[in-house]
Amino acid sequence: MAEAEVDRDALESMARTLEATGDYRILRRFVPRNVYAAPTPREVRRGLVVDVEATGLDTATDAIIELGLVAFEFDAEGRIYGVEPARNWFEDPQRPIPPDCVALTGITDDMVRGQRIDDEAVLAELARAHLVIAHNAGYDRRMLERRFPAFAGKYWACSQDEVPWQRFDCRGKKLDYILFRTCGEFHTGHRAGDDCLATLHVLATPRDGDLSPLALLLESARRPTWRLWALGTPIETKDLLKARGYRWFPGSDRRPKSWYRDLTPGELDAEQAWLREQAYGGRQNPPWQLDKFTGLERYSERMA
Repeated sequence: MAEAEVDRDALESMARTLEATGDYRILRRFVPRNVYAAPTPREVRRGLVVDVEATGLDTATDAIIELGLVAFEFDAEGRIYGVEPARNWFEDPQRPIPPDCVALTGITDDMVRGQRIDDEAVLAELARAHLVIAHNAGYDRRMLERRFPAFAGKYWACSQDEVPWQRFDCRGKKLDYILFRTCGEFHTGHRAGDDCLATLHVLATPRDGDLSPLALLLESARRPTWRLWALGTPIETKDLLKARGYRWFPGSDRRPKSWYRDLTPGELDAEQAWLREQAYGGRQNPPWQLDKFTGLERYSERMA
């Protein structure tokens, strides 16, 4: 046995000894896998995990500086099979990268100068994908649809918001925290390809006797969403609506400003009854508005 292997075995033994005391918790470094389950005769689909790093958080004006993607095979029950190597590209935003972005990502102006994402490679991967997943799809989808309009034609899912992570003893939704809580591992985050691999890993890792996080994500992604727009509610109801989980939309050329809430089909009737009584004073025909959408539109600018 090689000396390095002996050292690893010894270190792992030490880690287990410390953990057995109940006073220590040891994190292992995340090592990407290229297979999670052996191939089966069942129908296998192709997914794409994506992650974007950009000059800021404004999806209308900030520019992509790095794109990572990982293609993988999965089935309808949420089992993940083969995983392809991460693909990663820098892109020159034609402007200085803000210092806070450099501090967060480690990406500098020198690293991106003159670089460009390989459009042909990205579109080829996208054409083969049945589903696109991001850990913050409300951000990544809007950024990518600006850069690659073809992303608008794909079904999307969000591993941050569509998995009930509390079911896996997670009190937060940040990727590095979920990796720690569910897998006992750590990684160097905020680099696009690494984050894609870590996202796929937490989705592939079930708790004993439970469905995999990917299975739960697929359940959510398949359901339609109803967006209930509470149009014309009195100003004095704003705190009540906010506490109920409604969000404020400041208005656009297509829609007036309003509070809104996204609901599953099973939640809709009860929520309308609550809204009628609490925000509209029992009016029989309140001026609310309903929009129905699926993973084709979810998280996109088109839902504004």
